Amino acid sequence: MSSKTTVITPDQLAAQFAFCDQIRGFWYEQNITPTAYVETYGCQQNEADSEKLRGYLTQAGYAIVREAEGADVVILNTCAIREHAEQRVFGNLGALTHTKRRHSRQKIFLCGCMAGETKVSDRVYKSFPYVDGVFSTHHLWQFPEILWNVLTRKKRQFYIEDEPGSIAEGIPQVRDSRLKAWVSIMYGCNNFCTYCIVPYVRGRERSRKMADILAECRSLVENGCKEITLLGQNVNSYGKDLDENVDFSDLLAQIASIEGDFLIRFMTSHPRDASKKLFDTMAKHPKIAKQLHLPFQSGSSRVLKAMNRHYDRETYLEKVRYAKSVMPDLVLTSDVIVGFPGETEEEFEETISLIEAVHYDALFTFIFSPRVGTPAARMEDPTPKEEKNRRFDRLCAVQNQISERIHEGYIGKVFRCLVDGTDKDLLTARTEGGRLVRFEGDPGLIGSFQNIRITGATTWSLTGTLEN
Repeated sequence: MSSKTTVITPDQLAAQFAFCDQIRGFWYEQNITPTAYVETYGCQQNEADSEKLRGYLTQAGYAIVREAEGADVVILNTCAIREHAEQRVFGNLGALTHTKRRHSRQKIFLCGCMAGETKVSDRVYKSFPYVDGVFSTHHLWQFPEILWNVLTRKKRQFYIEDEPGSIAEGIPQVRDSRLKAWVSIMYGCNNFCTYCIVPYVRGRERSRKMADILAECRSLVENGCKEITLLGQNVNSYGKDLDENVDFSDLLAQIASIEGDFLIRFMTSHPRDASKKLFDTMAKHPKIAKQLHLPFQSGSSRVLKAMNRHYDRETYLEKVRYAKSVMPDLVLTSDVIVGFPGETEEEFEETISLIEAVHYDALFTFIFSPRVGTPAARMEDPTPKEEKNRRFDRLCAVQNQISERIHEGYIGKVFRCLVDGTDKDLLTARTEGGRLVRFEGDPGLIGSFQNIRITGATTWSLTGTLEN
């Protein structure tokens, strides 16, 4: 795998736009308005990638639809983090044989992180002959070329070479929301946690230039965006590969100086690189949400070392203590893996004790899933599945109690929330800390910040009333 970053030139991107024009003409000559469906699996970065795919498709004349049935193009943008996610993709890919049989001109593509795995592309090539194209994240910027080749050459296209990671500015995006936006600030990962496939399928870390990020954020705010979430596999590494002398805290401060009423969020933040400067910057700027997703993965220092996480239990706790000291109202969430190879019962109890010490607002919990090609997949793993399930259930029960108690503490308090949608007859909103609130109100409030008094709480969400 190459560590070199390739900057896609304006001429290279212009060539892709030319393919879009050719595709549009291809359908125009047949007097057809083609349709496309993009299904996304996995993380927010995949969501952001899908927005670019929809942008290209729209520029090529496709109308975006909400189901695969009858669509002229179907794209599955995939995740490779867990085995369950991969099996679900293969199941859905298999089901597409029926939609293609009913709609003969349908073209099916598989992309995303799974497409970067040789075992996946080999399986698709041999077992899914009706899939027309496979392309890895490194080749997303070439999608119009790939689509054009499928349409005109009538041959399957596999763009899966181990290319250097790239930065392509100017790809059009069709965003899911005018209120909220994902903004990728960097791509790839250099950490090589022993359980994680991401560095192998998304490449090494590469940062966008600050000027390009700021221009995108300004445009979003000027067009009414109220919440910007900055994305990266490890946002705290931002800038290390740039000639500019900037880091993630500097970038946050610059975005926070943009005029307008909006919030800034970010994910994911690796504990190794989370610094006091970062926490101080968050505390200083009102536009930066006092919300932090800081994955700890395990409460055992030995397990953390086996995971290649580059911090220990006490270092993590020190960072949390400092963050909470400068941001008393900080909403803290995290990821945790249960059943990492070799984890003992005592080490699992260390994870439980860390959770009880920190009091997370919420956790994203996972049972270890071996990924072929990672060091952890080759580690001895003597713990039975039943025991891992027991530990997982206990961990969830402990965290659910904590979440419920924290949410009960919201009752009677007033929070400034962004009203962002509906749920049946109720409006939905998010607190600055990202907590979901349901309340009665006029749909005309969607897109505005409102003060809401919390009247009820469950483990997962809040209810409230508008405060005049």
